[in-house]
Amino acid sequence: MHDAAETFVLLDVRENDELAKASLPWAKHVPMAHVPQRLAELPKDKPIVVMCHGGFRSSRVAQYLRKNGYSEVANLTGGIDAWSQEIDPNVPVY
Repeated sequence: MHDAAETFVLLDVRENDELAKASLPWAKHVPMAHVPQRLAELPKDKPIVVMCHGGFRSSRVAQYLRKNGYSEVANLTGGIDAWSQEIDPNVPVY
């Protein structure tokens, strides 16, 4: 498990086919459409960083989480695409 996974939850809201192209193994995967039914899986006592491909879907999910009682929520600006380019070039760009 990645060290960051102990301090926050990285919530990947992309679809399964996107995960097959590029993913971070320590991220929690819940496709955007399934977030409302799977809220109970997300802790309210840890910060949550929401990620998608470019940042649009994750921004919407972050807003939804805040409206549902999650106080420490952030959107990963630029998504996994930015992660690949700025943090870990081993993560494929698609």
